[in-house]
Amino acid sequence: MAAAAASCRSPLAWLFALAAALFFASWYLLLDSAAGLPAAARPYLGGGGRRPGPARKCDPTGALLRVYMYDLPPEFHFGLLDWKPPGFGGGVWPDVRGGGGVPEYPGGLNLQHSIEYWLTLDLLASEQGAPTPCAAVRVPRAADADVVFVPFFASLSFNRHSRVVPPARDSEDRALQRRLLEFLAARPEWRRAGGRDHVVLAHHPNGMLDARYRLWPCVFVLCDFGRYPRSVANLDKDVIAPYRHVVANFANDTAGYDDRPTLLYFQGAIYRKDGGSIRQELYYLLKDEKDVHFSFGSVAGNGIEQATQGMRASRFCLNIAGDTPSSNRLFDSIVSHCVPVIISDEIELPFEDVLDYSKFSVIVRGTDAVKKGFLMNLITGISREEWTRMWNRLKEVEKHFEYQYPSQTDDAVQMIWKTIARKVPSIRLKINRLRRFSRFETNKTDEGPSHSSSWLQNQAP
Repeated sequence: MAAAAASCRSPLAWLFALAAALFFASWYLLLDSAAGLPAAARPYLGGGGRRPGPARKCDPTGALLRVYMYDLPPEFHFGLLDWKPPGFGGGVWPDVRGGGGVPEYPGGLNLQHSIEYWLTLDLLASEQGAPTPCAAVRVPRAADADVVFVPFFASLSFNRHSRVVPPARDSEDRALQRRLLEFLAARPEWRRAGGRDHVVLAHHPNGMLDARYRLWPCVFVLCDFGRYPRSVANLDKDVIAPYRHVVANFANDTAGYDDRPTLLYFQGAIYRKDGGSIRQELYYLLKDEKDVHFSFGSVAGNGIEQATQGMRASRFCLNIAGDTPSSNRLFDSIVSHCVPVIISDEIELPFEDVLDYSKFSVIVRGTDAVKKGFLMNLITGISREEWTRMWNRLKEVEKHFEYQYPSQTDDAVQMIWKTIARKVPSIRLKINRLRRFSRFETNKTDEGPSHSSSWLQNQAP
């Protein structure tokens, strides 16, 4: 009887041992593949992010936005990250399905204007079968697309190549812009609508500094309109995108009202030009106030670590206009769950057509902020209950300001695609109006697509 029982248990024991071995082997392989991913491509693997699933290409018929992306040479995009096509005569794009194929983006302040990188990766993922929510899908024919995407990493080009190195007469950044203009001028996709359905990313305020005035019909994706005339960029046709935050996310945040001893926090450059003069005025008004931290700071040394600790220990964080209306400080405070106090009259806020910023931030006019006592009375008048509601709302909306690969539903990448998709009816209206008299030579105008071939010379706002 005992022998019979042992023989019954033996197969079960073998099956259990085999299952355990397979489980640990698969877990080891997953960890090993995650370790091989570059830092920019694996920010949340193992931290709440979605793990790569089985390869599947996105279905254009189910996508919110169909995108035709130019196969620009690598010098315009991943070549700026020192990526080279594999093998002799290799392709234009990296293979983003595996960790080793995703070029790493440089860290530090470069990351705050890195949106070209994240959106291009997402389009490649939609085509190659890497994980993506498939809100936007790359299509092979421009005729099937809602918009045309120009994959030029303009922000990185400015950061890396805007200086003129002797004996060159011009910077490599300007040279790249000229080559891009020449490329577009020769494309039938541009000529059919004068570029009005083209999406150009120039998130750095100085990105596309020369080409922007030639590309004015396009949909720009920008951080703000501070250095653009209204004839070139405006909210009617363009998209405001968030910065990528520099400080780390405050995961599992339980630091509520009583756990944040600092009432109001600001650390950054105090003396600024242009619209940033308000920082100096506020510094003299607030520097001696109780429970207020208002000091000079930079990313040098351990500046980012200090800012991270300071924001997490504060109830309110100042976001004041500097050289431009916007800064990544707003998004640092959002992911730190420190209620933003926005003082920037010319600022445009990302996704404001779907997000109510008054639910999780305090917005103050510049003229009011510099009145003695106004700001402190306003902030101290916000009750614990109201602050807690805003704090909880920050934890709900922070996902909308997150750049990551693979992208996830309703993160910054997907929110940008959705915002562009909402522009498509307006784009189509403009294009259709241009075509009203296209078959009558005598009624053609300079706005018509037939004149777009000479746009480098005469297409000015």
